[in-house]
Amino acid sequence: MFRLSDKPLEEEKLLKEFNDPEAGACVSFIGRVRIKNRDRKVVRLEYEAAEQQTAMEFAKIVAELRTKYDVGDVRCVHRVGTVGVGEIAVWIGVTSVHRSPAFSACQYVIDELKKRLPIWKKEHYADGESEWLNAEKHG
Repeated sequence: MFRLSDKPLEEEKLLKEFNDPEAGACVSFIGRVRIKNRDRKVVRLEYEAAEQQTAMEFAKIVAELRTKYDVGDVRCVHRVGTVGVGEIAVWIGVTSVHRSPAFSACQYVIDELKKRLPIWKKEHYADGESEWLNAEKHG
């Protein structure tokens, strides 16, 4: 399951919805907006995404990881719009009977998501400047 959200993500709520009684392991990853990037003070991020293409590519990533790892549920929620420092920008959850495949699959998802999903990030800096990061990959 993949979805985009223009509302703040709540870790506790995401984990509560992510309950698999068959799983002995539930691994989640949270990506937060940090206050500094490349020695520049960040005041907020702005995300844009191609919704349909993003969901289709995420489904491909999940299909690939299922051939590599024995996992149950795989979910991702990614913010779009303006996201403040300290807020959750992306949440990923993976369940499995055992911890090792859950950890490996979670890392696989975030690595592939960063490489392949058409989600663009603009950093806004304290000095008033802003820039799109990695826009050339999707542009």
